[in-house]
Amino acid sequence: MELNLLEISLIGALAFCFLIQLYFSLFVHLKLALVKIKPVSEDARNPISVIICARNEAENLQKYLPIILQQDYPNFEVIAVNDRSWDGTADILKEFAKKYEKLKVVSVADGEKFIAGKKFAVTMGIKAASYEWLVFTDADCEPASPNWLRGMQQPQDQNTEIVLGYSPYFKKRGLLNRLIRFETFFTAVNYLSFVLKGMPYMGVGRNMAYKKSLFFKSKGFAAHMHIPSGDDDLFVNANANRNNTAIRIHKDTQVWSEPKTSFIDYLRQKKRHFGAGKLYKSKHQFILSMQIAIQFSFYGLVIALCCFPETLYISLGVLALSILIRSFIYPRLLKRLNYGELSWWFPLLDIILFVFLVFNAIVSIFVKKVQWK
Repeated sequence: MELNLLEISLIGALAFCFLIQLYFSLFVHLKLALVKIKPVSEDARNPISVIICARNEAENLQKYLPIILQQDYPNFEVIAVNDRSWDGTADILKEFAKKYEKLKVVSVADGEKFIAGKKFAVTMGIKAASYEWLVFTDADCEPASPNWLRGMQQPQDQNTEIVLGYSPYFKKRGLLNRLIRFETFFTAVNYLSFVLKGMPYMGVGRNMAYKKSLFFKSKGFAAHMHIPSGDDDLFVNANANRNNTAIRIHKDTQVWSEPKTSFIDYLRQKKRHFGAGKLYKSKHQFILSMQIAIQFSFYGLVIALCCFPETLYISLGVLALSILIRSFIYPRLLKRLNYGELSWWFPLLDIILFVFLVFNAIVSIFVKKVQWK
């Protein structure tokens, strides 16, 4: 079999993409699959301030706030920030405040200075917090266990200033829900693995913690107050390093969240996240962009090589080998991160997610306006 220069070049490019793909799978993500999960400590050391920002979340607060207020932790408070709600959120919080001494309600009124959205509400919550260790979650989130705060409490190592948790979405019917959960899984695998690699770059505000002193030392959200998103990932991106960041993935430390139920709402959510990513540190932007570019090139080269009879079986063989190797890693991670039933969907969802990410990136170029709620 003789190959021309074009075919040789395409095979070489495919081999390069395959090797880079394997690097992320075997030398980054595999770390998360193999890391030993520490049990949740039975001790409760320092006091904790839990911060929840709510904008028109009356129904979710009614459902999930009592679960947070009843955590098995001796010394904590919950700061609920009502961010200009009009759906009865204020009344719900008022009633809960009468019942639970641990609840402190902060209200944000309308005004021009609130154009930054959630970040102002988060800042108000942090200023109202009584304690140094801050744990963050959202109004539509449910801790997986009464021991959630024990797992997310300040580590004994005082050098640790940030703790990143994991927040899966509830299982619903339909392909959209599978896509949302798989995308959340892959995002979590990436940012949690890179912490183990010594290069933390983001966190998710549904389940994370950091020191109050770190927030004020770094001037809070001042560097990116002009955009509505990024109260979680941009703060971590700016302040996390290999020495001050830890992860928690024990099943008791996870926080479950309500997923979007329509494709349009999900697209808007991802648009906000995509906008924040543009302000990541340059090295992080490069690595994340390269991951997507390598995946795009890999599938594109496989399709291109399938068009030549001489390289058809080579390209299909490389594709099969890639799927085989990755199928030994990611289904294991899916089980570890509470998405075990998606293991059978892995190869298909991997391709669908890639197509969606490319589509979302293109949409983000033309759609500029985003907001929190």
